[in-house]
Amino acid sequence: MGFGSYDESEQESQDYDADLDDDNGVNTEENSHEGSVDFEIGASNDELLDRLQDIKDDGQSET
Repeated sequence: MGFGSYDESEQESQDYDADLDDDNGVNTEENSHEGSVDFEIGASNDELLDRLQDIKDDGQSET
């Protein structure tokens, strides 16, 4: 057989395991957690935006 050719009988005889009831998968509920997370930033939006601008300015002055 040359490069790129194939035996059509091989294509027809492929077995696919479509048994969806087996236990080979991952149990996504195995480690489920319930709860909440709260963040307290402690800075106003204006303070955060000023800090972001300072970081951007520092990055531009180094290049």
